[in-house]
Amino acid sequence: MVNFVEVQKPLLYGLMKMAGVVPYTLEIEPGTKINFWVPKETLKKNSGTGKPTKPDKPKKPVVLLIHGFAGEGIVTWQFQVGALSKKYSVYIPDLLFFGGSYTDNSDRSPAFQADCLVKGLRILGVDKFVPVGFSYGGMVAFKIAEAYPDMVRAIVVSGSIPTMTDTINEASLNRLGFSSSTDLLLPTSVTGLKALFTIAVHKPLWFPKRLFKDYIEVMFNNRKERAELLEAVVVSNKEAQIPHFPRKIHFLWGESDQIFDLELARDMKE
Repeated sequence: MVNFVEVQKPLLYGLMKMAGVVPYTLEIEPGTKINFWVPKETLKKNSGTGKPTKPDKPKKPVVLLIHGFAGEGIVTWQFQVGALSKKYSVYIPDLLFFGGSYTDNSDRSPAFQADCLVKGLRILGVDKFVPVGFSYGGMVAFKIAEAYPDMVRAIVVSGSIPTMTDTINEASLNRLGFSSSTDLLLPTSVTGLKALFTIAVHKPLWFPKRLFKDYIEVMFNNRKERAELLEAVVVSNKEAQIPHFPRKIHFLWGESDQIFDLELARDMKE
């Protein structure tokens, strides 16, 4: 049976190429590969083989768009690429176990995700950039800024926090009525996905039940590994530390954010 979400991917990919970004897969280390969408002008093809040569350094300021937990990179950021590409070199990765990115390394921490992205950017010729992180991607962005301050010009974070403590995690789940992050962020049914969309989207759009089923099938694979990613995000209050960020941090927050409410954002700012 045709999966309507999967069928739409070639159209989306074509639109992204028209907007100036193309897919490029990198081997970060043996057993670890990450899919990036990179500026088309940085990839030149060898006249003899027709294959891309080593990527060129970007000529415009670089932004790294890091997606959240409910969708891979290009699906999350598709509406921002065209506008941002006019002034910036836009790089959009699929985090490990999203899209076609994977690893046989057992590390599931946001810090490992951050290390892999930075290693990938270095291969792509990027030495300075602004990480823009949404939700889970914001936690990865914070880890990048903490570990690689010399490479980060500034940070932009939306709906995220530097560290998910067990207290914050428990309070958020209790407020939303879920027993675990897995139940919330890895839905297995149309009802569960609708509940996630109701919480995560300011004005949810109506979709037929069939489309929700297709979305679950395409966007929520690698369930075991993603559940392990969620477990690795939470740290105890005793272990949690507020890192020093020497660069400017820009918070972009929805007043009606139900997962990380505005009060939490104000506390974090302080």
